[in-house]
Amino acid sequence: MRELFGTDGVRGTANVHPMTADMALRIGAAVGRYFRRDAGGVHRVVIGKDTRLSGYMFENALTAGLTSTGMNVLLLGPVPTPAVGLMTRSMRADLGVMISASHNPAADNGIKFFGPDGYKLSDQVEAEIEALIDSGVEPAQAMNIGRAKRIDDARFRYGERVKSSLPRDLRLDGLKVVIDCANGAAYRTAPETLWELGADVIPVGVSPDGHNINRDCGSTKPRAAAETVVAHGADVGICLDGDADRVIMIDETGTIADGDQLMALLATRRAAEGQLAGGALVATVMSNLGLERHLQSEGLRLERTGVGDRYVVERMREGGYNLGGEQSGHIVMTDYATTGDGLMAGLHFLAEMVHSDTPASQLARQFEPVPQLLKNVRYGDGQQPLELPMVQTAIADAETELNGKGRLLIRKSGTEPLIRVMAECEDPAILDRAVNSIVQAVTEAVTI
Repeated sequence: MRELFGTDGVRGTANVHPMTADMALRIGAAVGRYFRRDAGGVHRVVIGKDTRLSGYMFENALTAGLTSTGMNVLLLGPVPTPAVGLMTRSMRADLGVMISASHNPAADNGIKFFGPDGYKLSDQVEAEIEALIDSGVEPAQAMNIGRAKRIDDARFRYGERVKSSLPRDLRLDGLKVVIDCANGAAYRTAPETLWELGADVIPVGVSPDGHNINRDCGSTKPRAAAETVVAHGADVGICLDGDADRVIMIDETGTIADGDQLMALLATRRAAEGQLAGGALVATVMSNLGLERHLQSEGLRLERTGVGDRYVVERMREGGYNLGGEQSGHIVMTDYATTGDGLMAGLHFLAEMVHSDTPASQLARQFEPVPQLLKNVRYGDGQQPLELPMVQTAIADAETELNGKGRLLIRKSGTEPLIRVMAECEDPAILDRAVNSIVQAVTEAVTI
């Protein structure tokens, strides 16, 4: 059973359990022992990070734990999460590690892992690693301790890989692009890549100081980038999150388009070119009902999974699909990458703008969303509000009112102590009542 790992690795507030240097050391030793089960050969792990101040601490602690089991560590420095998946495979490593809390505030951090194939670890493997953490591992003998080495060109290798997913003759000459890097992992790579393709680049969120990652910028707070697009008369804006595995697009009017709209565009274009494997898009239960209806109108299917890009990728691999993602902006194109890649997805949107000579405002509005309302309620340690009768009654009443008119989704966040309450309904009054009644019940439950 997994208790340490959530939906995307281990995550929490830095220097508070489980995100402490001591725990990172133990995690490094356990995962090193797990992936170095045979005594022979050379064993490698690549480690990337975003720009959080605590990244230095966790990088050193993980390196100590990993080298203590005989793993050689290759330190990539600040790079996007998809770069770690890429480099794990290209450097023939046994394991990849990304130190990041993604879109969370700077005080948080996390550790997520990639197997030798560049894909995130399964629940089963994470459970086995947890068992090793609990039981402890025997360190390597003194002469078998691993080495650590810095890789200076990781971001350039990643940038070349991203560009290679585009047509070789594609150029972005004359296109004015705002790129918001959330003061995160792509703060150098993303503007450089766009410039190399010929775009007129207007950077936002490219001055990380260890504390400002995702602060009033990036995919979760795109207003600054939207205002920059309008102020500079830009053609389009690309908003990444702290580790650049998510993207939100902004059209020339400053209107924001989420991952559902981008997935709709990519799915229909790929299908028209005969490149959408299985005639389906894989997305989570959070994706808008309007996306599903749009795909059906195009003769395509929407395969839904649980929340988390890892589960999207697992379903894609099981079914042989090559396009998936999340409303939040994780876009996974397994023809080119092993996980969500915000920069790559944004560039493919720009490629469609160039190819079709169509403004972003048309491409970013593929379907009319069904009204959707999402609210979060924070709860304390040890609380289980969804198990209380008063909350269960509120949920049952809301489901009855929505029956045949919309849908309801209640879940715990896998990365924060939040209950997420989401509903969709074309009747705004019913939508508000359904969500707010549950939010009120949960709020009362956690304050009892």
